[in-house]
Amino acid sequence: MRNIEWVKESVFYHIYPLGAFGCPRENQGEKTKGHRILKLIDMIPHLKKIGVNALYLGPIMESSTHGYDTVDYYKIDSRLGDNDDFKKVVKACHDNDIKVVCDGVFNHVGRGHIAFMDVLKNRENSPYKDWIAGLNFGGNNWHNDGLSYECWANAEELVKVNHWCEDVDNHILNAVGMWIDEFDIDGLRLDAADCIERGFFKRLKAYTEQKKSTFWLMGEIIHGDYNIYVNDEMLDAVTNYECWKGIYSSHNDHNYFEINYAMKRQWGQGGIYSGKYLYNFVDNHDVNRIATLLNDKENIYPTYTLLFTMPGIPSIYYGSEFAIEGNKNSGDGDYALRPEIDVNKMENPDLVDHIKTLSEIRKTSNPLKMGFYDEVQVRNETLVFARVYNDEYVIVALNNTADKKNLSFDYRGEHYDIELEPHGSKIIK
Repeated sequence: MRNIEWVKESVFYHIYPLGAFGCPRENQGEKTKGHRILKLIDMIPHLKKIGVNALYLGPIMESSTHGYDTVDYYKIDSRLGDNDDFKKVVKACHDNDIKVVCDGVFNHVGRGHIAFMDVLKNRENSPYKDWIAGLNFGGNNWHNDGLSYECWANAEELVKVNHWCEDVDNHILNAVGMWIDEFDIDGLRLDAADCIERGFFKRLKAYTEQKKSTFWLMGEIIHGDYNIYVNDEMLDAVTNYECWKGIYSSHNDHNYFEINYAMKRQWGQGGIYSGKYLYNFVDNHDVNRIATLLNDKENIYPTYTLLFTMPGIPSIYYGSEFAIEGNKNSGDGDYALRPEIDVNKMENPDLVDHIKTLSEIRKTSNPLKMGFYDEVQVRNETLVFARVYNDEYVIVALNNTADKKNLSFDYRGEHYDIELEPHGSKIIK
């Protein structure tokens, strides 16, 4: 019997390990190997302090550069450590009641993957020729290989695999089985899920359910109808990019109507995603840090209140609990979003305490974990909404300005007069 109820209780923390733990940008084998993944164990006290009980780890399998160019699904990136190191990390997390979800990069592989290397060497005689999507021995590419192939977003370093080939699926499913059996991971985040043949997700879900009944599957989806992917046959959740944009721009534009519309559409009574737990975030490894996105930096407080009180699953991107900045347009690309940090040497006590309090409130509130969204009062600069679960409800009020705001409203037969501090918020049980 499948049971992923733990997700409803979860506060996620997203780490990009190759950056966070100071790995060299290029994998040069023996020269760059280390045991850097063990640094994660030292982070556990901090994670517990802010209420985190689930980790999403960016790519950790052997790759050539940034992790999304996998060359071996069956071993940990040598820059991070070895398989035994990762076993220790997962066990330490589990011993502290923290679930571990890993990045599954299954749409494409790096050019150093054994399948692609064999195709380059043996061409039409390669047993792997059906593994590569769109393979054309009459074409060519920037590397002058004398062949062409499909790739992710025109990046020839990322070779798209052919999920219509049974051997490809078996290769990946066997790897996932190994991750479950050897590492005891609790779920997968599926990179570029909108690019993958959907039948693969059905096979993956059936396989992982049989291996581990509590296993959770979350896909990276940017646009479109999330119901296509989040259903009984495929995935349990997707990345909620629709609300990510609404969260920060509602604060920047002093326009809470935007995020209110999105939340009501998604999770109001009769909402299109009612009963589904989407993965919410205010930043990640692909988008600018929330402290960079916000025009008024003090709005980071109501932003995090919103993240923790809206329907779905809240996720903190490593370092953003200290309000660090990161701009992918600053000249270093995505690496600017993926720095090395030591959480035990960083400080922002006010924001850290705010997040800690939000975690505690959420974990003890059935309406915040499971209730539907109910609009109470929406204005450009203030928003009041309720989360309702059975006969229980919680009211949340937000202020996106530098001024105090006095609000007066009625909800379910009760009258409320409240004062919100500048950039303040209140949660009324």
